[in-house]
Amino acid sequence: MNRRKATATLLIAGLISPLGQAAPDSQIFLPTTLASGSAQDSAQGFFEGQSLKGTTRNFWANVRSDRNTYFAIPKPGGTFKPTRRADTWVQGTILEYSSGFTQGIVGFSLQAAVYNQLALERRHDRIAGGVNRTLVDSDGDAVGQWSKLGLGNFKARISNTVLTLGRQNVYTPVLTVNEVLSLPSSFQGVTLHSEELSNLAFDLGTYDRISPYTQQSLRRFRTEYGDPSVDASHVDMAGLVYQPTSHLKTSLYTSRVRDLWNQHYLSAEYHMGDASALELTSTLSYYRTRDTGASKLGPIDNDTYSLEFSLNHLGHTLKLGYQEVGGNEFFDYLGETDAIYLANTLLTDFNGPNEKSIAVSYGVDMAQYAVPGMTLMVYTAWGWGIDGTHYTGSGYDVRAMDNEKHVETGLVATYTVQSGTLKDTQFFFLYGINRASENQVDGTMTETRLVTTIPFQLF
Repeated sequence: MNRRKATATLLIAGLISPLGQAAPDSQIFLPTTLASGSAQDSAQGFFEGQSLKGTTRNFWANVRSDRNTYFAIPKPGGTFKPTRRADTWVQGTILEYSSGFTQGIVGFSLQAAVYNQLALERRHDRIAGGVNRTLVDSDGDAVGQWSKLGLGNFKARISNTVLTLGRQNVYTPVLTVNEVLSLPSSFQGVTLHSEELSNLAFDLGTYDRISPYTQQSLRRFRTEYGDPSVDASHVDMAGLVYQPTSHLKTSLYTSRVRDLWNQHYLSAEYHMGDASALELTSTLSYYRTRDTGASKLGPIDNDTYSLEFSLNHLGHTLKLGYQEVGGNEFFDYLGETDAIYLANTLLTDFNGPNEKSIAVSYGVDMAQYAVPGMTLMVYTAWGWGIDGTHYTGSGYDVRAMDNEKHVETGLVATYTVQSGTLKDTQFFFLYGINRASENQVDGTMTETRLVTTIPFQLF
């Protein structure tokens, strides 16, 4: 048995082993029947169900590098000055209009959202070229304020099936919106989402452009770690989510990034115990990526797995994750998306060629200590064995990676206002440190991040 198949067997065994000890009722298969109700039957009407709402998010981050890691400050003549500091301070605001669905057998609705970003930190030497968080011009200077149409789509619904055409949000393991910065990304295309069955949902979609979170215009798709000069004209995806028992949830997705790769995703999440006492959750995730078509990034032969165990007791959560990349290139995903549904995805992705990693975290919900709305988490993760010396393609810069490693440690705190005028306002704090060997892609750096998100609704 080869190494990749052996790893997959061990991961699946790790997930399945607790199942035999589970309560008998958790292993009773749920019948797949027609959904008990129809969402379209409760349609309020185009104007009766309309809303105008949004969020405004203040995003501040300071990143300091060390050792052989530097950022670049653009200088006249196309030269760059190295710096160890990169600051981001921007205000991102979303104003979103959604109509209700019209009544009848087929319902129709519209959705539109305007995105605006204001650069609060504009000093040329501080923003270091924007580091893909602040929009900059050709000279590397911050664009003080800019706006764009973030969402603009038309929806048609029959029963529990919705067809969406236009610029939209998508949430799947192979294509998903990145929402962690001041503004999210979005996608232009067509999506069909169906929940006609009681425990089985389907997704189909095709997309020809992405609206990046730091650009005003649409562009073709690129990848997060591949050659930035290579792009793709279309992304197609299909998938399903199936819940065979009350304690087991599975998903299977596939995507084709035209002339770059075919990527398939499989996951299984199993719950044991009682969330009010002691609960164990086991999650297996697997990506298989192979080049396709013109193979613009060169040959890709990658199998990446992760297995996570999460133990929860009265608001205390302890997690242990193991992850392995099987391939001489990065485990890659589409740029400016968050399509990396793996256990050890932190400030860094732990996705280097042939990288193995372990992550441990502890979190606590402070509601039980008379601070409702506050959560705290500390974590650490180790990645080792990063080796790109056997890479034979042209799309990834990995050949200098020879037994690289890194350690990431961090603290995360969130607080959500529970009542009053600012109800649901969220404060997010992160302090993360990545210490890396010479050629690990993320480098040695420390990031401090403070994000305040205020939701609002006009009607």
